[in-house]
Amino acid sequence: MLGCEGASGMAVRYKVTLATGLLECLCFAGVVFGWASLVFVLKTDGYFSDLCINGTDASGELSADCSLQDETFSLVFTVASFMNNFLTLPNGFLYDHYGTMVTRFLAVFLYTTGSLLVAFSNEALSIMLFPALSFIAVGGILFLMTNMQVGNLFDTHRSTIITVYNGAFDSSSVIFLIIKVLFERGVSLRFSFLFLSACNLIHLLRTLFLMPKSHIPYPIPKNYKYGMNCAKSNSYNVEEYEVKREQSIVRDSGGDDELLENVDSLQLTENTEKASFKSCVLSWFFLWHLIWLSVMQLRHYFFIGTLNPMLNRLANQDPAIVSKYTNAFAFTQLCGVLCAPWNGLLMDRHKRKPLEQGVSEREADLRSSVLSLFLTCLQCLLFSICASVPFLPLQYLTFIFQVLNRSFLYGGNAAFLSLAFPAHHFGKLYGLVMSLSAVLSLLQYPCFALNKFLGGDPFYVNIALTVLTLLAFIHPLYVFLHCRELVKQRENSASMSESSMKETSMY
Repeated sequence: MLGCEGASGMAVRYKVTLATGLLECLCFAGVVFGWASLVFVLKTDGYFSDLCINGTDASGELSADCSLQDETFSLVFTVASFMNNFLTLPNGFLYDHYGTMVTRFLAVFLYTTGSLLVAFSNEALSIMLFPALSFIAVGGILFLMTNMQVGNLFDTHRSTIITVYNGAFDSSSVIFLIIKVLFERGVSLRFSFLFLSACNLIHLLRTLFLMPKSHIPYPIPKNYKYGMNCAKSNSYNVEEYEVKREQSIVRDSGGDDELLENVDSLQLTENTEKASFKSCVLSWFFLWHLIWLSVMQLRHYFFIGTLNPMLNRLANQDPAIVSKYTNAFAFTQLCGVLCAPWNGLLMDRHKRKPLEQGVSEREADLRSSVLSLFLTCLQCLLFSICASVPFLPLQYLTFIFQVLNRSFLYGGNAAFLSLAFPAHHFGKLYGLVMSLSAVLSLLQYPCFALNKFLGGDPFYVNIALTVLTLLAFIHPLYVFLHCRELVKQRENSASMSESSMKETSMY
């Protein structure tokens, strides 16, 4: 095992933790979003085939109406994606209060159970897909949640690492494509999911030896150690550490009265690490961020949930063409891990520069996040417009915009929460925003029903969702205006200080 004596030993441990966390997110965390590839396999194996109604078409040839089967598959994905987000709230509280190890043990249990349920399901037990995919989804998001703190180990690349992990989460959907390709070459669905279940031993070992028992603090204190083989591993309560650090900063400043006077009440409320969870939730930052995430997530969920029937419709039910486009979609998902660092680099671009006089680190982070938030909205708008056009070759461009936007969306979500709010509330806030967005994502099922009512043509639903995505642009605008207001307050404070000094010199 890796040693933990000396700075060089811990530097190696940090890098191994980073690399193995990336592989964990890339291979396991978000596999449920490769649903379109898995549906192809499940249909071939006859899952929910009893819902297909045999009949004849206009030419008198035998045909089967499988719209109810498609609707049921869409419902499986709706339930799994809802549970993926909604249960992040209680899991966030669990993570904040009981730490990394307990949370990851739960993740391993859920993931193993879900994998085994799929492995031992069959056409007669198609209903097992509902709990199975939900368990896999929830276990996967817990792997992501506990891995994002690894960014704290690398100060100047913190946001980049968080976004890379979220990009790996998106790219992990390619695992279901691999299962599809193996299935077409004779490897059974059961064997593939038994293998996924066996891989949970790797997650257990990583939990014990390469992750902290509690949390990784930020910034990293000197001589920070973690992992089971570190006999004298330090254990940190994140909230207590942040409070002590804040007190140390004030003490080192020598109690400079002028420094304290120049910080207005608004900045004190927003910058203090002792801000309550309630004040964070009731802030405009949280509200607009929630809307920003929810409307774009709803757009993605509707697209993924209806991709298979949409491709069938545009390809005139040709299974070879549908398989070709399904593979193309899954391959583009793999690129999520390559796109995500761009967002992180955007948010970290100011880290290597010295801060301007009077500008806090938090303010600099917020100012840097505006461009990222705006570009994410723009990508979603372009993706939604392309998805609305019923032209099959154009869907290649739709796939590209979709994976680019998803990698920016979820990475930007986690990174913004980590820089805009206190670290000791991250798990709860991340859980709450994901849970509330999950409630709003349930609107996808009425969208599915409306799509069916319109004869399976999603054009009008796509147009409505495109208009809805325009709401997301409010968030970057609000953050931009907030940062500009902080600049004005600082200028006013400086001018008042100058006036006060002039009056004092006159006397």
